[in-house]
Amino acid sequence: MSTSIRFKLSFMMFLEFFIWGAWFVTLGTFLIQNLQAEPFQISNVFSTQSLGAIIAPFIIGMIADRYFNAERILAILHLVGAVLMFQMYKATDIATFYPYVLVYMILYMPTLALVNSVSFRQLTNPETQFSSIRVWGTIGWIIAGLAISFLFRWDSPEGAQEGALRNTFLMAGIASAVLGLFSFTLPKTPPIKVDSAEKPSFASIIGLDAIKLLKDRNFLIFFISSILICIPLAFYYSNANPFLVEIGLSNATGKMAIGQVSEAVFLLLLPVLFVRFGFKKTILIGMLAWVVRYLLFAYGNAGDLSFMLIIGIALHGICYDFFFVSGQIYTDSKAGVKYKSAAQGLITLATYGVGQLIGFWVAGFIGDKYQSIKETDVAAFWQQTWIVPAGIAFVVMILFMILFKNEKIESKTV
Repeated sequence: MSTSIRFKLSFMMFLEFFIWGAWFVTLGTFLIQNLQAEPFQISNVFSTQSLGAIIAPFIIGMIADRYFNAERILAILHLVGAVLMFQMYKATDIATFYPYVLVYMILYMPTLALVNSVSFRQLTNPETQFSSIRVWGTIGWIIAGLAISFLFRWDSPEGAQEGALRNTFLMAGIASAVLGLFSFTLPKTPPIKVDSAEKPSFASIIGLDAIKLLKDRNFLIFFISSILICIPLAFYYSNANPFLVEIGLSNATGKMAIGQVSEAVFLLLLPVLFVRFGFKKTILIGMLAWVVRYLLFAYGNAGDLSFMLIIGIALHGICYDFFFVSGQIYTDSKAGVKYKSAAQGLITLATYGVGQLIGFWVAGFIGDKYQSIKETDVAAFWQQTWIVPAGIAFVVMILFMILFKNEKIESKTV
């Protein structure tokens, strides 16, 4: 792979995740401070990510993969996304904001698969080359958070008074326009020509062909656990930044970037740990990390116990990698050659689609239930809020520990 192509792919990844990190981390705080959104309104906005994840396979599998070059549709989606970001930047109420964010997420979620498609088509040895390209996405997300907190200070108390978080959409929109234009310079990635008889159906693309894997008791337990553990995950996405800002942790968005650093580190360590502990123990460690993280959030504070919050943020690598990445490895090993893609599609639909959709609704319900507490005691409100996902994660962990039978996993991914 030439230096020029490596640079283009790395810059593409950097911008792809810079865009997401530039507005999504602080979205909950923005909705509360700028649009005075209620808990259920906030959960509905975050649910657009899940709706986008459900619709994304149709856009990619049924349209992009058959009729258009991947880099061209990537360009068009990001250029349209830039316009939508500008509309979100100008929105003054939740009713105006919601349609734009819904359309944006429906268009953005497919780009996550498109950047991978463009990359893999250029790599001669994806197993060794892709990680060095993908890591620039994590760096992009981290840089976005650091810029918000330490460069522009949009999440500071002074920024809150000025409604400065609105600027995150402008920053993301500019980056989206840059990536849209830059995508036209990416290596040409035309659709792979196949016989009409071999073209996958929509059912196979979203993973329905892999439904038969659920006949395996262990895989069924893992599948259900994957959906349920996404409920606590949704609490983190929608509540973490508002929580840290409201209890007074300085530079909250920048400090949340510690989670992405942790994710990158544990991603590199996971193959070794997976072999050492095995699949079941690795998954259980990930689930336990969710429980510990939320208890740390529940009982930590921005003063003498702020270290508890930092540890909770740093646990993101274990929470995410040990469950979701290990789960992808497990799914790959169980599916067999014929159903590998379908099985991964099924798990993605179940987690990012159904699981998180339920999770965002539950988070909205809990936020609305305890809203009266928040009016008099913010710390007590957040303590009650975080205990709920901690309890859910604990129950899922116990059920998985009891019901899932240990088995040896062999996969080329490890």
